[in-house]
Amino acid sequence: MKRIFIAATKQNDGKTTVALGLISNFKKAFKRIGFIKPVGQRYLEEDGFKIDEDSVLIEDSLKLCGIKCKLKDMSPVAVEKGFTEDYIAGPFRKTITQQIKESFKRVSRKQNLVIIEGTGHAGVGSVFDHSNAVVAKLLGSKVILISSGGIGRPIDEIVLNKALFDKEGVRLLGVIINKVMPGKFNKINELVRKGLRRKGIEVLGVIPYNPMLSYPTIRQILEETDYKTLFSCSDASLDNHVAKIVIGAMHPKEAVKYIVDHSLVITPGDREDIIKLTLDLHVQGCKIAGIILTGDLIPSQEFVNQTKSASIPVLLAKSDTYTTASAVHDLTVKIRPTDKEKIETVKNLIHDYVNLDMIVKRM
Repeated sequence: MKRIFIAATKQNDGKTTVALGLISNFKKAFKRIGFIKPVGQRYLEEDGFKIDEDSVLIEDSLKLCGIKCKLKDMSPVAVEKGFTEDYIAGPFRKTITQQIKESFKRVSRKQNLVIIEGTGHAGVGSVFDHSNAVVAKLLGSKVILISSGGIGRPIDEIVLNKALFDKEGVRLLGVIINKVMPGKFNKINELVRKGLRRKGIEVLGVIPYNPMLSYPTIRQILEETDYKTLFSCSDASLDNHVAKIVIGAMHPKEAVKYIVDHSLVITPGDREDIIKLTLDLHVQGCKIAGIILTGDLIPSQEFVNQTKSASIPVLLAKSDTYTTASAVHDLTVKIRPTDKEKIETVKNLIHDYVNLDMIVKRM
């Protein structure tokens, strides 16, 4: 059985993206593929268990490949609030080790390949004696390390992380440089390979940044905030993705310059001039992702009815416009099982920019 542990130099470098892409592309070469995220920090409640949200996404992908894994085994340890404090007060290392090993045994049974997703950089989890490096050793896996864009910083961080894996005797299979700006792609692709080759590190792929993968949906904004819908919205409209945030705090003659397809317009609820402009643009064919009305202010019933008829999702926020816009801007966007377009994009990116044959060979 082959094993790949996917780690990263920091959070949000694209571990889940790579895991998802590898599973999708390896389903022919490896008939049976398992997945586990031994330690999870962002979790959902599923069937009474705390399950890392990345595991929920991967489970859906595995189902499409005809593979079944129990969610609880895919996410054995959930670092919930107070977990670290409890561990420091009274360490329970053997319990964590046992949970991971038993879940891995069940997940890996009869599999040809198991993808293991880490949490953050190589040292994350050290506080409770289960860093990524330690867990990779525990499960007897080789590592693919993910870093994002640039040249100097990724190389520095990769070398630092590799040292932690080396210390545990864990072999680095290679690295993938993710989220490289298209305008700098050729330069970075050449230099980062040359720089890492000098360190004896194999570059398995360099992936260009695709902004679409970082677009939140209206549904995600609702899930991650305390905003409410002004009226019942269709599932289709809640899945609208937001490519641009426009703060409607200016004169409509100026605001019209900024509102484009897939814009989310954030404006005080009493700015009916901005709401009217948004509705007019929608009628003219501009694809409005949604509207957030701030200050807990609701416009006249006439405008409420018009936005409802136009099928534009409208959210209501109690906070002021700046605070609301900042909260939406700072959301950590994760791919969801319903994000079919994003999932297909990930599959294609890994296929086109990662040397899959090299990974199989080095495994």
